[in-house]
Amino acid sequence: MEQETLIDTLKEHYPREVRKQLVKSLLECEKTEGNLALEEPYKMMNQIFSYVLSEAGWEMGENSKGWNDMPLKIMDESFPKLHTTKWYKEQLIQADQNINIVEEK
Repeated sequence: MEQETLIDTLKEHYPREVRKQLVKSLLECEKTEGNLALEEPYKMMNQIFSYVLSEAGWEMGENSKGWNDMPLKIMDESFPKLHTTKWYKEQLIQADQNINIVEEK
């Protein structure tokens, strides 16, 4: 699926207020680390991100030589201020670590 189509799909499925609230919930939960309330917003964001990865046809093996950050750009474009969350930063770190592991093999 094309990047713009995915963004439009997410925006249609999740109204702006819902998207803003999800990011706000992530930020609030991240301030109180160790809180079980953190699990629910993370779980929801991970499910949405999995959908984006799947629909974008993204696979680690294909993209390990040069990090294709299109799925994260789609998420950031769809969810206002998502790039300010630890969730977003963790996705970047995790991808970077996975790329290093693949390159070492």
